[in-house]
Formats: sequence, structure tokens, C-alpha cells
Amino acid sequence: MAQSSARLLELIGKPVQDIDTPALVIDLDAMKRNLGRMADFAKKHQVRWRPHAKLHKSVLLAKMQIKAGAAGVCVQKTAEAEIMVAGGVHNVYLSNQVIAPEKLARVAALTQAVAPHGGQIAIAVDSAEGITRLAQAMTDARTSARIGAASAATVIDVFVEIDVGQGRCGVPPGEAAVALALEIRRHPALRFAGLQAYHGKAQHLRSALERRLATASALQAVDLTCQLLTAQGMTPGLVTGAGTGSFALEAASGLYGELQPGSFLFMDADYAQNERDPAQPLFEQALFVKTQVISLQASHAVCDAGHKSHAIDSGLPKVHAFDAKSGLDYFNGGDEHGILRSAEGSTRLPALGKMLWLIPGHCDPTVNLHDVMIGVSGGLRAGIVERLIKVDARGALT
Repeated sequence: MAQSSARLLELIGKPVQDIDTPALVIDLDAMKRNLGRMADFAKKHQVRWRPHAKLHKSVLLAKMQIKAGAAGVCVQKTAEAEIMVAGGVHNVYLSNQVIAPEKLARVAALTQAVAPHGGQIAIAVDSAEGITRLAQAMTDARTSARIGAASAATVIDVFVEIDVGQGRCGVPPGEAAVALALEIRRHPALRFAGLQAYHGKAQHLRSALERRLATASALQAVDLTCQLLTAQGMTPGLVTGAGTGSFALEAASGLYGELQPGSFLFMDADYAQNERDPAQPLFEQALFVKTQVISLQASHAVCDAGHKSHAIDSGLPKVHAFDAKSGLDYFNGGDEHGILRSAEGSTRLPALGKMLWLIPGHCDPTVNLHDVMIGVSGGLRAGIVERLIKVDARGALT
């Protein structure tokens, strides 16, 4: 860890000012309000929600979400699924393509691991070859466990992923998806569960109208595929997808039965640029990088939080403003440093030693840079450290 375990444990009960820098900090009060708003939304709209654990990579936070009403969690990597299951999270959906035989063997082993707990593993597919390989892995797992072929304990739920606008994984909507669903039904160890229909690009379209239009196109693709499945005598199953930027639209469609937003729990500077859709709950920034001014020059200040402490794929972090404006802009200072300059209309630079709070541009990869998140109750100004939250699946990339 960047800070020793003993030193971190000593922080519990201490004021927020005692947190060394740079550090990844969760405003627990804001996070819990975000969690409650999502749970209330899902209950009101009578839709399941299965948040993405790739956001926080924490067994503790996954269990907190399930306790609040989540059906389980999504992950993107086999290793993430293994860590969740090992930590006692027994309903896990690997919403991604897995092709390597050794990884598929690990997925099959997870179905065995969760069965005694009444859990269920699910996975996405977008090719006939992927289905064949998955079926073989499940058959091999059954054989090695000496479980009969008819045993429901080792059945895996399989979602056919359709490309509804992301332009990444997924077969085209319609006949191609139906063909895969029919193929899944040929294998006793596989159970066709429905459609994976996630439009990632729609999440960060800035205007609410743009997101509505993009989602409307995705809904047409989902509806077409469901109609064709029905025409083949198949139940379309569960349609799952949606993200923090659009989930209210999927929920209102009558087509989606499950929502997968993850970032709502923490939020980030990129999502803060979206025009809010009034149909969605208001979520607060809850994830911050605490930093300190370590050098002061005539034209700028320098803080100790560089790119090793926050991801920059969605832009540089913003300096958190407790009031209307922070008066500071963050600029690239390299791996260990951030450059702070007075924002337009402001002339004041922070004093040497000043503690500041940064809002990361993208929460998910920022979390993956840290071993632990420090949970603070009572706010960032005068709060206390309540708990340490381990990033259990940090670096779980396989």
C-alpha cells in the first residue's frame, strides 16, 4: 500500500485533516444518499438493478448494494468475479465475452462454488464459437465434479449481447441474436437468460435530448430482437443493460427488466458535465482525491496528486468547490504533480500546505490505482474517518 496498513488503521476515528496525501477518499454520507436514491428508483419503477462492481472493486461495497436491494453485481473480468465470489457475493454477472479455455474453466468453477449458497453465475456471449467453448467448459466441470448432466446446480445463465450503439462487442440486433439464442438452447449446461443491451456511448452524451435519442434507437433494436425471439417460440427473457447516464429511459421503456449503472455510487467529473435528465435521481460527487499544495510559484501552485493517483482517460480532475467556485483549474504536472492555476476571474492561489480535494475525471480506473479507499463521515471539511474500504479487485485484469 502507499501508506502502511498500521498507519491507515490508526486513522479510524481521526479527523479528515489527518489523512495523508494523496489519498482516495469516499464521502460516505454522499455515497449512502446515492445508494438510497438508486434503490428507491428501482423499487418505484419495479425494475431490478445489478450495479457494476468494476466501479468500486470492493466486496464490502458490493454487499452494501445487495443489502440495499440489488439483485447482485456485474463484473467485466473473470478475476473480478472470482474475488467477488470468494468474498461471499454469490450472484455475479460477467457482462463480457470470455473466449480463452482456461478462463472459461474458471467461470465454470464459479458456478460450482456459488451453487451451495443458492447463487447464480451469468455470462454474456456474442458468437457461436463462444457458446461452444462455454458449453465445453461447463461439461468438463460437471465431469470433474461427477455431477449428472441434468443437475441444475451447474447451469450457467447466458445472455446474448447485441450491439445497440456502443460499437464494441455484440452481434447485430435481430436474426443474428436469435440464432445465438437457439444455439444456447442446444446445450444442457447453458440456460438462455435474455439479452445484454448496453449503450455505453449514450452515457456521456452531454444533453438530455441526445441521450434520449440514442436510447430510443437502442430500444428499437431491443424491441425488434424480442419480437423475433417470440416469433421463434422463445421467451425473450431478461433484457439487461443501461448506465448512470441513461437508466431512467431504459426503466421507462417496458423492455428492460434490469439496470446496470455503476458510477452513480461515486460519480466523477465527466458525469458532472452531463445535463441532468429530470427523470433521473440527483446523484452527488462522493469520490475525491485528497491532495496538498507542496510548492508555490508566482504563476501557479503545485499539488502532490499526479496521474498515479487519478485516471485521465476522461479528462483531468476538477478542483472541488465547497462553495460556488473553487477558483482553481488543474493542469497536467506529470506522474506525481498537479499544476494549479487561478481560474478565469480569480487571482488567488492556495497557500503552501493547503489541503485540496480533486474530483477524478473517471471514477472506475481511478479506483483501480489505489489499494484502499478511506471512508469519511460528516463531510470533507470536518468529518472523521469511519472505515477503510479495501479495493479487493485492484489489478484483477484477467
